[in-house]
Amino acid sequence: ISFQSRFGKQEWVKPYTDVVLEDWGQSGVRSVQVISPAFSADCLETLEELAIENRDNFLNAGGQEYHYIPALNDDDMHIAAMVELSLGPGILCTMLPYS
Repeated sequence: ISFQSRFGKQEWVKPYTDVVLEDWGQSGVRSVQVISPAFSADCLETLEELAIENRDNFLNAGGQEYHYIPALNDDDMHIAAMVELSLGPGILCTMLPYS
């Protein structure tokens, strides 16, 4: 587990994702899979940091394979779950094709 998105001059929660990935690349870790469970949808900041910058850090440090696992975004089951969390069970799920 590591933490992304340092903000401002104050120290952030550690270990930092970019530092961990660079260390792993230098220490011989060949392949990583990265996911951000704190986000239910990808945003530009997440994509820029996790899918692009950190991939480059890891590969430039010696890693060979970097896989970013996207957030659930607009997957039908994810949207149905969000609706149920917001409005209560059964509101939308009976209308979706997979129900």
